[in-house]
Amino acid sequence: MPNSFQPQQNSSTTGVNKLAVRVIFSFVPCFIFLYINCVMLYTLRSKTVFRETSRYLLLYSLLLAETLQMAVTQLMFLLAISRVFMTRSVCLLMLTLTIITTIISPFNLALMSLERYVAVCFPLRYANIVNATSTYGAIAVVWAVSFANMLVRVLMLMVLDPRPLGLLMTCNQEDVFHLKIFSEFENGFVCAEFVSVGIIIICSYVGVIIAAKSASTDKASANKARKTVLLHMIQLCLNLCSTLVTTIQAGLSGKVDRRTIIDIRFALFVCLINLPRCLSCLIYGLRDQIIRPILMRHLRFGLNLPHLQVSYLRHK
Repeated sequence: MPNSFQPQQNSSTTGVNKLAVRVIFSFVPCFIFLYINCVMLYTLRSKTVFRETSRYLLLYSLLLAETLQMAVTQLMFLLAISRVFMTRSVCLLMLTLTIITTIISPFNLALMSLERYVAVCFPLRYANIVNATSTYGAIAVVWAVSFANMLVRVLMLMVLDPRPLGLLMTCNQEDVFHLKIFSEFENGFVCAEFVSVGIIIICSYVGVIIAAKSASTDKASANKARKTVLLHMIQLCLNLCSTLVTTIQAGLSGKVDRRTIIDIRFALFVCLINLPRCLSCLIYGLRDQIIRPILMRHLRFGLNLPHLQVSYLRHK
């Protein structure tokens, strides 16, 4: 009689082991990069030069959005694999943070590319065009557009979906915004966003390349700006890949078994959602000669490192 339960016990043990592996492979890297991102955010507010320089203000906005998104999506993932039910209103609140921060990142990359373009192509007018006031204004517009997009979705949800907000459910975007009109709205907005941002980044890249060939341009500064804009383009492609997760899952639905779907969802979550959010702190924190020593000092809690003085540098 005990032997009849052995396959079921083995299956249960295998399921628990897979669950543990998924939690470890998603949570541990996420926790490490959340810590690095938080230190980076603290670093960007620790010095006056960071609080008054446009490129660092834009970097702070990008890191803040990606840190919030990473934290919320990881929480939602852990709740989903644990089969925790919550009310529709709580789930909607979590999705609001996720969607808003997802929209912010590409627009922020466009602003960062434009900042480098102006710095290289219009160095004499840079201080007049790009300053703390104009940068704060541009960041405010990006966040306002993202909030407006989410507000439209919520209003559509209240009007078109009669389900009560107190309904218990597992939290994922497909269950909350399950009507076809939401996928059409999202696809249209995502296409418009990535096409417009892609055009801005490509034009900035071409402009920097042309400026680099000019005899009056600082070659080193232009080449560095060109590499930075190219990194923005790569990040934009990674962000675009993350928007394809829902499409990939919908395409595989009904074609493969449930266990395979779960494994694919986990792989997509780690590779296309979490991984791109972990790169900003490495790309910008370690490349920047001003941020890097201060960041490393904060990561080591100030131990065994000499006192570092930061002077204001004008970036061209």
